[in-house]
Amino acid sequence: MEYSPLSSIKCNKMLIGELSAKTGLSRDTIRFYEKEGLISIGRKQRRENNYKEYDETVLERLNAIKRIKNFGFTLNETADLLSLIAVNGATCDEVRGRINKKIAVIDNKIDDLLQLRQQLLTNIQICRDGCQAVSEDENCPIIVQNIQ
Repeated sequence: MEYSPLSSIKCNKMLIGELSAKTGLSRDTIRFYEKEGLISIGRKQRRENNYKEYDETVLERLNAIKRIKNFGFTLNETADLLSLIAVNGATCDEVRGRINKKIAVIDNKIDDLLQLRQQLLTNIQICRDGCQAVSEDENCPIIVQNIQ
């Protein structure tokens, strides 16, 4: 694993089960992050039985991933931020800018959801005001309109 300012080198080794317990991440998630390159361990960090041994730097990196993901960042955005952290480039201005972009995305999603909500409420009212179904076991015209 490359040097990271996230921590100093520490020697405590742990298997994936202990790492999972300490981070609250599932073993599958930890393996997925490793497969995606968010964490890495060298061949020397394996036991004779090929079990991987993770050190404290991996634990701290996983905790950093969790923190970043909790801000709503995608895995790609998380990887970008981790790269910035590795070169001491995650300045307050840089992070603030990325958070502002994330807020704009969230605001757009909220607007879209509010429009969808209004459309659904309108359709409920149309249905209440006079559903044109011939019988009670017929499909609702609002849903099947223009399908047939």
